[in-house]
Amino acid sequence: MSAAQNELSNHTPMIRQYLKIKGEHPNEILFYRMGDFYELFYDDARKTAELIDITLTARGQSGGHPIPMAGVPYHAAENYIARLVRAGQSIAICEQVGDPATAKGPVERKVVRIITPGTLSDEAFLEDRRDNLLTAIFNRRDAFGIATLDISSGRFAVCELDGVDALQEEIQRLKPAEVLISEDFPYGEVLEGLSGIRRQGPWLFEADTAHRLLTQQLQVRDLTGFGCEDLTLAISAAGCLLQYARETQRTGLPHIRKLTRERREDAVVLDATSRRNLEIDTNLLGGHQHTLAWVMDRTATAMGARQLRRWLNRPLRDVAEVHHRQHAVSALLDGFHYEPVHDLLKQVGDIERILARVALRSARPRDLARLRDALGTLPALQKALEPVNSHHVVRLATLISEYPQLSELLERAINDNPPVVIRDGGVIREGFDDELDDLRNISENAGQYLLDVETRERERTGINTLKVGYNRVHGYYIEISRAQSGQAPADYIRRQTLKNAERFITPELKEFEDKALSAKSRALAREKGLYDDLLETLAGQLPELQDSAQALAELDVLANFAERATSLRFTAPEFREGPGLVMEAGRHPVVEQLLDEPFVPNNLLMDEQRRMLVITGPNMGGKSTYMRQTALIALLAYCGSFVPADRAILGPVDRIFTRMGSSDDIAGGRSTFMVEMTETANILHNATGHSLVLMDEVGRGTSTFDGLSLAWATAEHLARDIGCYTLFATHYFELTQLAEQLDHAVNVHLTATEHEDSIVFLHTVHDGPASQSYGLQVAQLAGVPQSVIRQARSQLRRLEGENEPGGTSSGRPATPETAQTTVALQGDMFASLEPSQVERALSGIDPDDLSPRQALEQLYRLRELLGS
Repeated sequence: MSAAQNELSNHTPMIRQYLKIKGEHPNEILFYRMGDFYELFYDDARKTAELIDITLTARGQSGGHPIPMAGVPYHAAENYIARLVRAGQSIAICEQVGDPATAKGPVERKVVRIITPGTLSDEAFLEDRRDNLLTAIFNRRDAFGIATLDISSGRFAVCELDGVDALQEEIQRLKPAEVLISEDFPYGEVLEGLSGIRRQGPWLFEADTAHRLLTQQLQVRDLTGFGCEDLTLAISAAGCLLQYARETQRTGLPHIRKLTRERREDAVVLDATSRRNLEIDTNLLGGHQHTLAWVMDRTATAMGARQLRRWLNRPLRDVAEVHHRQHAVSALLDGFHYEPVHDLLKQVGDIERILARVALRSARPRDLARLRDALGTLPALQKALEPVNSHHVVRLATLISEYPQLSELLERAINDNPPVVIRDGGVIREGFDDELDDLRNISENAGQYLLDVETRERERTGINTLKVGYNRVHGYYIEISRAQSGQAPADYIRRQTLKNAERFITPELKEFEDKALSAKSRALAREKGLYDDLLETLAGQLPELQDSAQALAELDVLANFAERATSLRFTAPEFREGPGLVMEAGRHPVVEQLLDEPFVPNNLLMDEQRRMLVITGPNMGGKSTYMRQTALIALLAYCGSFVPADRAILGPVDRIFTRMGSSDDIAGGRSTFMVEMTETANILHNATGHSLVLMDEVGRGTSTFDGLSLAWATAEHLARDIGCYTLFATHYFELTQLAEQLDHAVNVHLTATEHEDSIVFLHTVHDGPASQSYGLQVAQLAGVPQSVIRQARSQLRRLEGENEPGGTSSGRPATPETAQTTVALQGDMFASLEPSQVERALSGIDPDDLSPRQALEQLYRLRELLGS
């Protein structure tokens, strides 16, 4: 680094050049190439040193003050850049583009690429099994246009939404790495928690400009063929996104050639809360273990894994398409055809991202080696697909195709194990290009040539001290000792005189020197040219190759579904047009994998007479698991997967809602109860008769009667006014009366049994309400001190006595005969309680009119009434 630092100290024109380039990129960290290092100055140096823990130095002067400086080696820059991008930073790569030999002043430099969190394509920067999305949002009041691009694959999609809640749900589904919004975007709170938010000038969202950019990129006259011509807001967002992608890549984007319109009504909608509670691909702690994707992902390729996550996060409502997928899975299961398919797909690798790098001209030699191996695998894969009896698989096989000419070209061109980067040479296979082979021979055989010259010249001259050598300063030479130098032939030209020897050159040796010294650099240049030609050839077939990659990813997911069905004992779900959900021996796909003992399966029946299940039972009895497994079975079914049940029959499902668990929002100033009520309000406003709603312990965050009232009214509204499929778990035993009052509600409970003072959970679901809640037994299992348990039992007995005959606070279920003092069976939920004898007596006493003796007599009277 010292050379670069000396340059910094001595050449102020270089600082002026740096500041000019930095002024054009104020929002990016500028990696300024100087020799073998990328240098950073001023605030960029300070920020980078702090973020990735590199040394901050100060060299040179600016305005009389030292200039902060930091640097990273050019050959190891990827690691540092990846860490900065993960921290949400954008990087501008500034390279030397001028010739140092002819430069007057600083060598000409320019920014050749901008790396941002949402525009990554290099393998080192990306998480291989997850999409990396750049998203743009444009709004007009409460209507939103959204465009998303995965530049590492070329997937480009748009949609339009109404309402802030819908926007929030979509953002939660997409999980974008970077978001572009207008400077005047008014809904910044929706994006809280996201990094990489970039505010753009409003003119970048101008609709006509966006339309022109998109038609140019997609090489069409209009967007009608993509079904997007009428999406003004989405087109505006897509135009801004496309401009941003071009600006960062500083090159064409030929792999972006399709625009997909996504319709919200085409998918089973899951809001942000439901995604979190169901732990589809992220668990409640923010990790990836013990999620649905963790169980379901045994894909052979990274591109298949990404496709799987897209499917899990966007189940389809189009039953016809779901059937296509399901039939393909069945065909792959038949005869275990999925096994050879899976093994062959392992050899294909992530060609989706490789092709994107080919399009961006950033593909590395090992990318082409992997692509060569993938193309070489396709004939065997086609053969393995021949016996699979599925129209859907046949269609995928047609799209996958074969590429014998490209495969043969890459086989001839690329070495078996090429180096990481082209600049090191050794990428192109020997025999592929005669000129390259000649240049390599000159360079590699120089040593033998010099030995041959030395032997021949000794024989010709008879000088036994003659030897041929090389050094960097004088090149090739013939050296003769001072004693024998007088015998040098006439064609020897003196080059250098040493103390004990003379060095000569001959015309033949000079000619070889010119060829040998330039052969290596010429060979590298020739190899780079041949490599670029290969990229151009591949780019010429990019559309077909991308279609193949997409079909391979889908085939991978279907084969994965087949493997999971076999390994996890899943069965094919059935679909019907009428409402209802039937699950026989259903299981939770994640919990089942985490248990040491066998999972206890359960049935579920929901139809016109059973639209709401009021679920009671002990804590830890399995209510939450039972509810979640119902939602996950429905979700998997509408993805096209088999499901963890002996049998599953599903009617139409348009949305899945969950209100489960407790959490607060301290930063947003919302209590646990406020969060619970907000989630409940969302469900009550948006659920329909085809929605699946999971409600767990509604109202437990406030006082008993407030919470019970809210829970009752919520359940009644869901069952009577909306009519959705509802699983309503509660510890309010009063709610079991809903089954008596509502035509479509029934009670079910999770069973448990007591053994001495302990409890055994049976985890089985039966019709009818639970007998008790077993709260003290669960507390004992949790390790609550025995003294506290004893005190709790004493308090419980007292409360039970106070509340007889209703007994609703004791944990016993209310019945029509025993609950009338607490719950009205007609009209309002709560009936007025008749005042007790003690209360009536107290109401007739004025303490100010009593003498001490009279007060004592009244006290004895009240005591008698209390005991009666």
